[in-house]
Amino acid sequence: MGSAPSAARLRSLALSHQGLSGKRKLGSALPGAQAALERIGHVQIDTISVVARAHHHIFFNRVARYDESVPNRLLGARRAFEYWCHAAAYLPMRDYRFALPMMRGVARGEWGWGLWSRERDPALRAWILDRIRAEGPLFTRDFEDSRNHRSGWWDWKPAKRALEQLFMEGELMSIERAGFQKRYELAERFLPRDIDTTEPSVDEHADHLIERTLSAHGFATARTVAYLRRDARVRAAVRRRLVQHVDAGELVERRMDTGERLYARPGAFDQAPKRFPEVVRILSPFDNVVIQRRRCAEVFGFDYTIECYLPAAKRRYGYFALPLVFRDRLVGRMDCKAHRRDRLFEIKALFLEGDVSEAFPGAFAEAVSDYAAFAGCAEVDVRTVSPHGWAHRLRALFA
Repeated sequence: MGSAPSAARLRSLALSHQGLSGKRKLGSALPGAQAALERIGHVQIDTISVVARAHHHIFFNRVARYDESVPNRLLGARRAFEYWCHAAAYLPMRDYRFALPMMRGVARGEWGWGLWSRERDPALRAWILDRIRAEGPLFTRDFEDSRNHRSGWWDWKPAKRALEQLFMEGELMSIERAGFQKRYELAERFLPRDIDTTEPSVDEHADHLIERTLSAHGFATARTVAYLRRDARVRAAVRRRLVQHVDAGELVERRMDTGERLYARPGAFDQAPKRFPEVVRILSPFDNVVIQRRRCAEVFGFDYTIECYLPAAKRRYGYFALPLVFRDRLVGRMDCKAHRRDRLFEIKALFLEGDVSEAFPGAFAEAVSDYAAFAGCAEVDVRTVSPHGWAHRLRALFA
């Protein structure tokens, strides 16, 4: 089985496969975004706009000349589609068939996730599909009703619930977003003619999840491959297929000190760790590197939780603290806000806790300046820094 790979090798694999191992990005503009999406497997969509929204932030870190029109252009070019991963996400169009088990499970009522099983009025569903078939793609607002009183998120009007239900069942697809309103089209009209629409077997699904995890991170455990997968058959197949791939010589296996087994392609664990340049990356809280908290802690020794969902009194680092990568380590977090009207990027609090050298301030200032400009800001204001000894130098760099 061999000895466990070093922590440095695992960090090197993870960041290299995520396209975060240096200044060079995974590509440029639309082709680069497609390449990044296919490499990392999904890009999470989120509504929080304290700084750049998660999907834009994740792409920005990996794609040169990225702008916020790119996700809609990916959808319009039929190179990506929107569906549920562990959350709402953009996914590569080539992976469409692997969303079919969930779509069909939702249609059969097997998921029972709140809104997706609440609206099954056959007449309403038929009316929505007929309208889109006759009128072409429609936004949610095109189904607005005349009622003035609605009590909020959990009292969506019936048409909105039915649209989401049809979307989750795969009858409708989101072909663009205006703000956060989806524009719906019939799946039968939107899907590329050559796309495979056969539902995968359980083993095919497991192999796809294994391949996607290895592509995105360079190594995998059964737990990380099956992250948030509810189907017990798929989880069992992942464990079985990993062992079979090792037996066939297609993967290698190492045992961690914890007893958990790591899997990678042959030779991946044997290479020397990459030498990382002195570059800072500012991550989204929903970035693929940190979204699995336990994996993040095991690989990087960094315990990260987004605190915007916690009551203010329980927050330690702030409402929307962004993780910071320096070279090959997660070294801190930055609670910040983009005041776009004033073109001011406010660093409310910066917490440094890891391997920070004399090269860090300059690399950090460069990364923040680029990210602030992307968020529509021209000026950076640094408030609190911990440890305080770095404060004067950082403020001077932004002055």
